This record gives sequence, structure tokens and C-alpha cells, in this order.
Amino acid sequence: MSSLKSLLAAAFAIGCAANANAAITLPEIIGDNMVLQQCANARLWGWATPGAKVTVTPQWNGTPYEATAGSDGRWDIAVATPAASMTPYSIKVTGDGSDIDINNVLVGEVWLCSGQSNMEMPLRGFWGQPVEGAAQAIAYSGKHPGVRMVNIPKSEAKTPQATTPGKWKTSCPQNAPEFSALAYFFAVALNDILDVPVGIINCSYGGTKAESWLPREVVATYPDFDVDAEIAGTSGADDWHRAVVRYNSMLHPIVGYTIKGVCWNQGESNVGKHDTYPQRMADIQKTWANLWGMEDMPFYQVEIPGWNYGNPDGDDAAKFRECQHKAAAMMPHGGIVSTTDLMYPYELEDIHASQKQPIGERLAFLAAADVYGINEIPHEFPQYESMDVQGDKAILKFKNAENHLSPNDDLPGFEVAGTDHVFHPAKAIQTWDTYDVIVYKPEECDSIESIRYCFKNFAIGQVHNMLGLPLVPFRTDSW
Repeated sequence: MSSLKSLLAAAFAIGCAANANAAITLPEIIGDNMVLQQCANARLWGWATPGAKVTVTPQWNGTPYEATAGSDGRWDIAVATPAASMTPYSIKVTGDGSDIDINNVLVGEVWLCSGQSNMEMPLRGFWGQPVEGAAQAIAYSGKHPGVRMVNIPKSEAKTPQATTPGKWKTSCPQNAPEFSALAYFFAVALNDILDVPVGIINCSYGGTKAESWLPREVVATYPDFDVDAEIAGTSGADDWHRAVVRYNSMLHPIVGYTIKGVCWNQGESNVGKHDTYPQRMADIQKTWANLWGMEDMPFYQVEIPGWNYGNPDGDDAAKFRECQHKAAAMMPHGGIVSTTDLMYPYELEDIHASQKQPIGERLAFLAAADVYGINEIPHEFPQYESMDVQGDKAILKFKNAENHLSPNDDLPGFEVAGTDHVFHPAKAIQTWDTYDVIVYKPEECDSIESIRYCFKNFAIGQVHNMLGLPLVPFRTDSW
């Protein structure tokens, strides 16, 4: 009798397994409320019994798209999408004993937002650290039905994973508190500018290094990383700093979901590594572009915020912001927004600066001009160009400041160092005929050897162009 029971149990298990395999499964990111990239061959995928035929039929054109599940059960289909609109569509997936309806699908613009905690930070805030304007953003979130977001849960894995949780959510007061604040403000601004739906994939994890978001084969080429020890957790690195493991669990499962570009807010955990960071970021852009099959993938960064970083008057973070601009220049379609003016004095010990809306808007301005061709939108930050020392004064020229800088009186934040390399506050004024800036030698300096502007770990920039975009921190030396 026991033998018969064993046989029946085995047969039942085999039958259950067969029934389990005889059905299509979809990753959570492909489901109700999702946003698909407009005017593209949007990629959809899932799993079925190996060799099974799968048909995907989108409502907008009624065209059936067919695929065959491979030996591992995975199938992939590229579906031609129409121009963006607020029309909600359905998509039917059939085959292998399945009949799945995906509902409330919008077609618009899709962006991947990634990085560490300043990208992760939700509208509800962090640990007594608020997001400015969050109450209003949450209260009025229902006014933006074209904005949707999927949060990829924080996790880690030693090997690349095929799936990850994460479902699309609509913009409403019930969902918005958990939306990435920066990504939400970016989406709202882009939605307002383009008047099309905007979907955000939020794939971020506080404290992570850039190397956390790269595959093993790339990090293995870096001499400062023992990639096996990083993955195993025996390198001595803090858990959130470990390389590769976030890529494996969070990014790899969503690779290929059709996007328009990337917004990146990370770097605090790489401060002090300004010599290697630009190439690492270029590696991220190139690796992700290859993974997505987007050679010219737009990749927009955010300057790291002012913070103590061990010494508010130190310059490690300033050198890092400088290297972020170098990284952007190394990318075929890179960009960066400056944030030096978006801290309050009381945020010296708060690495999660509260002013997320202006950052999101600046990213949207950059994307609108650079990707969508609306060049009239302000997106270029005033930047140092050259210095001409004339005795006790220096003439500085800037680009992207054709209509002058503000304020129109003394310009705060400039410092001068002489031969002793010690910096002192300096008087800086504008010339009304050439729009140059004159910086005068302080009495404490024997000469003008270098000029710096807001080149500190924590320095609040107060100089802007006429459209309110801040002067990028700079130095004229390489000390």
C-alpha cells in the first residue's frame, strides 16, 4: 500500500509540474498599468513550456506577434508601438494553455532612474529628512494620470537573476508617497513639457557604489576590486557597497525593457575615487547601452550634494563633482545637472538634501532639449572658461552666461590662493560691457595663483545665470 501511495504521489507531482509548465508567466514589470516606449519596437518577454508558441496581440493595431519559447522556456517579442497618447490599451498574451490580459497600458516615454539614496528617497522622506513640497506633490498626484512608476525592490544576488518583483503604479495619493521624489518630479516636468505619458523604472539602492551596478566581467577588470570576494561578501566592504550584487538582482532582470534614456543620481559612496570614477561611469553607460542595444543611450547625472564628508571645508566632494562633469563629457550622449545652489545651511549634516523638485525639473529640461529637440528650454549651466591674471586682479570668462550672471552686485563664493596655496575669500564683480567677472587679490595673498568658486565639500552656490541655473563649481588649479 505504501508503494502504491508513493506512485500516486509521484504521479500527482508530475501532473502538477506539467500543469505548472503549461502556462505562460510574465515578469512583474510587464503587467497592468505599464508604460511602453512610443514609436518603438517595445520588447516584451516571459516564460512558457520549451517549444510552446506564444502570441501577443496589442489592442492598438490588433496585429498578432508570435514567438517560440526556447529550451530554457524564455520567449521574447518586439511589438511595434504607436505614437504616445492618453488612450489606455490592453494587450492579450495567449498560448501554452494561457490567456492573459494586460490592462490600462499607456504608450509614451520611458526612463530608467538609478543610483543610490538620493534617487531612492521617496516623496514621504527618509528618517526625519523631508522632501520639500512633498505634501503638495502627494495631494495633487492624481492630476498626473500620465505619470507612472515601478519601484524595483532592494535586493542582492551572487549571480544574475531572471526575475525581480516590481509592479507599475499609477500616480495618485495612495501610491505617490513611495515614488522616488526626484524621479517623480522629473516625470511630472517631462509630462508637462511633452504632453505625453511618462513611465519611470526606479532601480536604486541607498549607499551603493557605481561598481554595484556593473556585471561581474566588467568589475573583474578593476585592479582595486577582488570581484569574487565582493560577490561572496568577504571583501570587508559594507554590504551596500559591494560590487556586482545589485546588478545581478535588480538591474539584470529588467534589462531590455524598452526605454528612452537614463537618469543617474549616485556618487557619494565613491567620493575620494575621483581619479577612477569618470572611466567607471563611462563603463556603466557603455555596458548598459550594449545590454539595451542602444549605442547612443542618453545618460544624465546629478552632481552629488553638499555635505560634511568629514570636513565641510575640504575639497574631496568638490573634486568628485568635477570628475562627474568629466564623466559626462566622456559619454556619447552624456549630460549632468548642477545642484550647488540646492542646499540649506542646516543641511550640513544631512546628505539627503530636501530640494528634489528643482533637480527633477533640471533633468527634464536637459532631456527635453537634448533628446526631444526643444532647444529653447534652459538647460545649459554657466561654466568657467578661462582666466587672465592682470596684476592684482584676474579676468574670468564663462560660457552659457551670455546675458550676464546674477546677482548684479558682488558675486559671493569666490576664493583666491597665492603661492602658499591657502585660499581666502575674494571680491568678485561683473563687467557690464564684456560680461566678464573681475576677481581681486585679497590682502592675505601675495599673488593670484588660483581662483576657486564653491569648491568645497559644503558650499551653497549663489551665482546663477539669468534663467536661474547655477554657476558650476570650479577651480583654475590642479592642486
